[in-house]
Amino acid sequence: MADMLGLTMGELDRPQILTRLAERRLTQRRAAALLGLGTRQVRRLSRAFQRDGAAALASRRRGRPSNRRLAAAVRARALRLVRARYPDFGPTFAHQKLTEDHGLVLSVEMLRGWLIAAGLWVPRLQRARRSYPPRPRRACPGELVQLDGSEHAWFEDRGPVCTLLVYVDDATSRLMELCFAEVESTFDYFRATRRYLERHGKPMAFYSDRLSVFHVQARDRAQGGPGLSQFGRACQALNIDLLCANSPEAKGRVERANGTLQDRLVKELRLRGLNDPVAATPFLPAFMADYNRRFAKPPAVAYDAHRPLRPADDLDQLFTLQTTRRISRQLTVHYKRDLYVLTDTVATRRLRGATVEVREAEDGTVTLHAQGRPLAARLFPKDHAQVAPGTVVEYPRLDGVLTWIAAQQRERDQARLADPKLNGREKQRLRAGQPLRTPAAPPK
Repeated sequence: MADMLGLTMGELDRPQILTRLAERRLTQRRAAALLGLGTRQVRRLSRAFQRDGAAALASRRRGRPSNRRLAAAVRARALRLVRARYPDFGPTFAHQKLTEDHGLVLSVEMLRGWLIAAGLWVPRLQRARRSYPPRPRRACPGELVQLDGSEHAWFEDRGPVCTLLVYVDDATSRLMELCFAEVESTFDYFRATRRYLERHGKPMAFYSDRLSVFHVQARDRAQGGPGLSQFGRACQALNIDLLCANSPEAKGRVERANGTLQDRLVKELRLRGLNDPVAATPFLPAFMADYNRRFAKPPAVAYDAHRPLRPADDLDQLFTLQTTRRISRQLTVHYKRDLYVLTDTVATRRLRGATVEVREAEDGTVTLHAQGRPLAARLFPKDHAQVAPGTVVEYPRLDGVLTWIAAQQRERDQARLADPKLNGREKQRLRAGQPLRTPAAPPK
């Protein structure tokens, strides 16, 4: 019926409302509010409805070209230029060239529609999906280990949603390590990888996705960064290559293992009444053994490419967050809003201006290292707003305390300068180091 009358879905409500308006069951203002129109438009539609019926409610401009439609010559010229000079350009880039170099005035979306209609551009949703041919397995175990994190309701509604870190050998599809974690963090992968290394040894390479734990974005590398993530730095120190996949299909073995685990492991945990990661962790080795017995493949070469850990591989130090800082003349080091004061000795005085390596463990312990040896340091209470009056300060520490006090005072002055209630004169006094208010004269 709507097609016969030429009404759109948005216009189907109009006959009913206008009928109620004609029967005086609605006011013009209420009808206008229901239709989303003005009262003058409602009066016009009401007269047309009473005169010609529902057919009069269809828009008279339907099927006619828009008054703002560009001339056919503009369309023909744009398509001719694209075919001749920009056949492999996208709509946005082609629009830029047509506007800047040829003086055509049109919108990007208009050009996109023309290119699609002419068959010069295929929308992304209509493109054929890329095929990923199967990749042969590696020859021997330990040559390539795929790792990934799978966030899932592993305990269904009995426990929290968490992430399972999964390590799969590429040559055999064996589960090498499973570890529950709250999220995919660097320390969680440190902990799982340490268990892997202590159990199997060092593989030739890890294969992961481009999570920030493994991959440093190009913009971060361009800003003078090291180009390595913390996990990548630890793997480099252990002589393990870290490779990142460009798509989930590239590391399909661990992705398929995740799907199997989300089915079988969830049900096994339910049958055993395990409702949280702490209770389920002791069960994971038995589950991995049963999984590997059922689904693992024999390797093409029996040689195991895992290498044993060397005595010099100190995992306690390697699996820490490491960064560099510079020692100040006051023998202090700033790290994460904290101030560490080095013990004043002849050896540390020679390190003024040198670079120190700061290492932070998972429990928050921070140690300082210079030239391969640890430095004795203590945490100075930098976050305190001010030094308590009457604090006893030893003379060797006085320079450091006064430096810290000056920095705190500058920070407070900057915060006060940002106060919108201060006028220009008060800010000028504050910058000059003068009091904001002139003290009152003492009484005579």
